[in-house]
Amino acid sequence: MMQAILQHVSIPRPPGSEALTRAFYGELLGLEELPVPSTIQQFDLIWFALGPATELHVFAEEPYHKQSTQHFCLVVDDLAGLRHKLVEAGVETWEPATIQGRPRFFCRDPFRNIIEFTTIEADYKLFEG
Repeated sequence: MMQAILQHVSIPRPPGSEALTRAFYGELLGLEELPVPSTIQQFDLIWFALGPATELHVFAEEPYHKQSTQHFCLVVDDLAGLRHKLVEAGVETWEPATIQGRPRFFCRDPFRNIIEFTTIEADYKLFEG
């Protein structure tokens, strides 16, 4: 079986939304913005660190399609605190079907991309029959 490590996730945003991208991912979520390699700067990318070896790449896309159920999931330390912070900032959150041992919630970024946030408390397989 192949072993793989996720290096990055790429999600779209509408052209001209750089400030909103930085406000949501950089300021509200507190992600560190990374420099984009000079050889690909013409592609209108904004990169953020998701940990020591994983990145989020937010790219401008035209035409922009904003209704998708595709998403990525971030494991966070303070799930309730983050949800409170998002709600206080006017971001709608919702809870999906329960996975035992993994409390979680979803939200959409300003461009309608879905983000799942979770905390891994236990292996869900322990709760399966």
